[in-house]
Amino acid sequence: MADEIPILDLAPLLEGRPGALDALGAQLRRAFTEVGFYFVRNTGVPEPLVEAAFAAAARFHAQPLEAKLALPFNEHNQGYLPFRGNTTRMNAVEGVKKPNANEAVFFKRELPPDHPDVLAGRRFRGVNRWPAALPGFREVALDYAAAMEGLGRRLVPIYAAALGLPPDWFDDKFREPMFTLRMTHYSQQEPTAAADEWGLAPHADTSFMTILAQNRVPGLSLRLPDGRWIDAPAPEGAFLVNGGMMLRRWTNHVFLATPHRVTNRSGQERYAIPFFMDCDYDAVMAPIPTCVTPDNPPRYPPFTYPQFMTEYSGANYDQRGASAAGVALQGA
Repeated sequence: MADEIPILDLAPLLEGRPGALDALGAQLRRAFTEVGFYFVRNTGVPEPLVEAAFAAAARFHAQPLEAKLALPFNEHNQGYLPFRGNTTRMNAVEGVKKPNANEAVFFKRELPPDHPDVLAGRRFRGVNRWPAALPGFREVALDYAAAMEGLGRRLVPIYAAALGLPPDWFDDKFREPMFTLRMTHYSQQEPTAAADEWGLAPHADTSFMTILAQNRVPGLSLRLPDGRWIDAPAPEGAFLVNGGMMLRRWTNHVFLATPHRVTNRSGQERYAIPFFMDCDYDAVMAPIPTCVTPDNPPRYPPFTYPQFMTEYSGANYDQRGASAAGVALQGA
């Protein structure tokens, strides 16, 4: 079992070196069959943009509570979720009873009010609402989301290579990927806080791909398939990437969705800007052909993004989700 998180270097791929895609695919396959996380560096994402996004998150959460509550979290999973505003139930990996000790604001792809999906009321295709008193915030958030989407698109062919598929196999499923930018504030937790009080409780993500900019304030840890929890390192200039339950389901359990958690006992305020990227809204995800064998027959019927996310959001962001089932610990 790997004891460290693999690091993928995109430079050879971006430079067009022969064999780069296959080499990265082999590294990614190892990452998702042994660890569930990997770092990626030489991404082409400007560091000043990352710093600006962290600063924007801090600016947003420094506002008075009334200003944040003016953008309430809605059925599209957009808007502001107050401190201790949700409890991790779906995809939880331990007996979680307490609400998460964080506050967060969520944005999706920018859609105009007259977009057909908005007019039709399609869930998760709503209009972003922006803070009125923060000049430039919207522009930074959208620029960062665009950079993360671009990085995600560059990574998708590596997933195809890792799964023994043609490089363009996912292209028609990621023409306009769904995504969510979450800007989270973890306040300082007292060193004497209860052991079951989490900034973000142990859980597996839902996404196909989560891209996380490195945080100078520690707090993130992940659970390896052998049951050990390790603190995530933070190599400078790299992004941490993991897969969620969507990737695990789509790959018929060939790839991991590794549990992780956040506890902020650093003595500092902590901010995080995870970017969750998924396939197109209407793309049908059936078990990937190379992940189906006589020993591993299809585990799930085909599904779509709204079907999958409705199940998840109903559990974690709705009071009626108290009885939702968690996810089994992998490898334990």
